[in-house]
Amino acid sequence: MSISSSTAPATTPPRTPPVRMTGRQKLVLALLLGAQFMIAVDFSILNVALPAVGEGLGFSLAHLQWIATSFALAAAGFTLLFGRVADLVGRKRLFTGGMAVLGLSSALGGFATSPEVLLTARVLQGLATAAVTPAGLALLTTAFKEGPLRERALGLNGALMSAGFTAGAILGGLLTDLLSWRWAFFVNVPVAALVVALAPSLITDSRPAGRPKLDLPGAATVTGGLLLLVFGLTQAGESGWTTPTTLTALLVGAVLLVGFWFVEKRAAAPLVPVRVIRRRSVVRGNATGLIAFVTETSLVFLLTLYLQEVLGYSPLATGLAFGVLGIGTVIGGMLGGHAVGRFGSRRTIVTGGIVQAAATLSLVALGTSGGWIALLLAATFVGGVGNMLMIVGFMVTATSGLPDEDQGPATGLATMTQQVGITLGIPVMSAIVTARTGTDTGPDAVLSGVSTAVLVNSVLVLAGALLAGVSSGRSGSRTPAG
Repeated sequence: MSISSSTAPATTPPRTPPVRMTGRQKLVLALLLGAQFMIAVDFSILNVALPAVGEGLGFSLAHLQWIATSFALAAAGFTLLFGRVADLVGRKRLFTGGMAVLGLSSALGGFATSPEVLLTARVLQGLATAAVTPAGLALLTTAFKEGPLRERALGLNGALMSAGFTAGAILGGLLTDLLSWRWAFFVNVPVAALVVALAPSLITDSRPAGRPKLDLPGAATVTGGLLLLVFGLTQAGESGWTTPTTLTALLVGAVLLVGFWFVEKRAAAPLVPVRVIRRRSVVRGNATGLIAFVTETSLVFLLTLYLQEVLGYSPLATGLAFGVLGIGTVIGGMLGGHAVGRFGSRRTIVTGGIVQAAATLSLVALGTSGGWIALLLAATFVGGVGNMLMIVGFMVTATSGLPDEDQGPATGLATMTQQVGITLGIPVMSAIVTARTGTDTGPDAVLSGVSTAVLVNSVLVLAGALLAGVSSGRSGSRTPAG
């Protein structure tokens, strides 16, 4: 080798400049994320205000849970249907129309003078949520091409969705204590009006190249199945798992959902193409998302019982205590997009699940003295970071490698998974607490029930993380099939 060749400096390949969002993309992202954050807040903003709402409108104690259940039934039951309707009428049109309905129904709820009017408003809010969430997510995934920008956008979306659930509890407590429970509704009105005013000029519409037909048999089976499943789970948390109403609703709901699979296999224009349902990435992503939402939202419920029934915290103090969890979810969402881009979605999911499981498991040590609040705050912060890593990995996995015409069904499935998970976790964990405590409602009994449910929660997260780690298929976040 010659001296000149041996001493010549090595050629450094040119560095690829980082991909940056344009100014318009940032505005679109802010608008869509603002709407999704508002939707997430609505899931929990009334939770700490329920006693005040019941007292103000004359709800009986037995019927108070329907303020939350009526919203959850509509939101979870109609999400998949509206995901396909968005493909038919245009995602921007359904998104904007849904935000308008959300603003009007929120005003109706704020001015309600009877239980019937309030429940009507909650159902309309749930239907608007079922329209806005999948349409907004589909607009987000089509506005940003698959790669770093989409991963960053989905990370922020996941962070704000999870943080919104926590912020709802804080905001609901503040508004109820300082003003009135009615402001838990009124706060939506100006946000919805701003989104409706800006969306037409900022958002570029997206829909499949062909105009699909509406699959009515598929819509009937999946919507009916989800409605009965959510209703059955809610009844299980209220009256037990063995009552005739609970068992009938769960059984018929399960039969309809199985029937949905066979209907879709034979449909000329299926609500969700079987090719989408069969993708390993879609199945694995949604299974992970279900576990992530079931465990974290139900953990908030369990810790609410602990803070109020064991430590004696007020609703406002309880809401503020969850602020640390909200910070953790925001940080986790910001890290999630970078983690998926660098390590792949599977490693991100597994790491996040292990972190969340370990943090949750530490909460089994909680006691009856006020000093245990330090452990609760630290564990919920760390667990929130881990949970958001799982959620970002879920969103990327469940929507990657798909053409634009399949983004509507895929994001509809992802949104349905999210909303069913939020609804599913609380009745399941409530049943565990009730089975442990029986009729005893003292602090020690509640603590025992909460500790048992927290242990189950932690095991469920760990099982989901390990399942994601050993599932077949490649782990890259951009792999079409997983």
